Amino acid sequence: MENPFSLSFGSEPKEYILRTQQIDSILETFTSEAPSCYTYMISGVRGAGKTVLLSSIADELEKKKNWIVIHTSPDMDILTSIAAHLYSLKPLQCLFSAAKIDLSALGIGISIKGSTPVYDLPTALEKQFAELKKKNYRVLIAIDEIVNNANVKTFAGVYQILLRKKLPVFLLMTGLYENINALQNEKTLTFLYRAPKLYLEPLSTYSIARSYKRIFQLDEKTARDMAALTNGYAYAYQVLGYLYWENIIDKKKCKELTELIDEYDNTLSEYVYEKIWFELPETEKKILSVLVRNGQMKIQDIRTPLSLTDAQMSVYRDRLKRRGLVDVSRYGHLSLALPRFREIAAYWID
Repeated sequence: MENPFSLSFGSEPKEYILRTQQIDSILETFTSEAPSCYTYMISGVRGAGKTVLLSSIADELEKKKNWIVIHTSPDMDILTSIAAHLYSLKPLQCLFSAAKIDLSALGIGISIKGSTPVYDLPTALEKQFAELKKKNYRVLIAIDEIVNNANVKTFAGVYQILLRKKLPVFLLMTGLYENINALQNEKTLTFLYRAPKLYLEPLSTYSIARSYKRIFQLDEKTARDMAALTNGYAYAYQVLGYLYWENIIDKKKCKELTELIDEYDNTLSEYVYEKIWFELPETEKKILSVLVRNGQMKIQDIRTPLSLTDAQMSVYRDRLKRRGLVDVSRYGHLSLALPRFREIAAYWID
């Protein structure tokens, strides 16, 4: 039997824990007769499970009648991708042909006799979505790992126009906090500030323990010990499960969970933590360095030696929380949110 866990990003592993409440909430909003919003932005630290959540929602909508789901990428010409995908669906080809929507000048489809070709993509999409609305279709655009580049800014501007015209287009985006923040700060795209943002919290360690117990046929204590090592971090759930399967279940290289710690740390560091650490702004890195040295601390004891005002510390605290790097659940205190981050990051600070 293959290892049901995965170390790869961007793909859906065989074993994962669904965020049922978030999935149901977004599905209920999008599928209601009069949706209260048409856009959701999902943010979280690398490995928080953003792609799995996006895929789960997209999969559920694809099963529904009159829903079309289009997966696209910030590295692509998004507008062309959407127009071409819609035209590629056979039932819609007939619909667009009957409406005399000729996209041949854009390199999409064939020329339609007696029609005037459309020469720009925004107009093409308006025409396509207007016809889809008449037939009660709804379209979800799913973009994973959004970034603030020309493709995304152009698409977002056109998307805003389609919404103003009350056309049936929905948008689900995932991205790191800093990328979503940069995009919504664009002067022409401030409408994204009003879009609901879902910041992914850690998974339930209870759910993780149940999952490990079922998959590996573990006793209660071992399942709980494994779950505790993940601290609810979705990627850590995958890494520890993968290593346990490879080293204890499959090849029997190890006998005890503690024997996996070094490889667990190395994998988290190499795949995620190094990138997180070295991309952090300097002040945020200094705050985390204090926590790495001391563990959970009062916010006052962190900001004073760093010469930060209350207002400045509040801003950095919020940024680090939204990045998924600190736990603020204990009032007036900060602690590190990611599992084994303190032990790993200790090698990078002076």
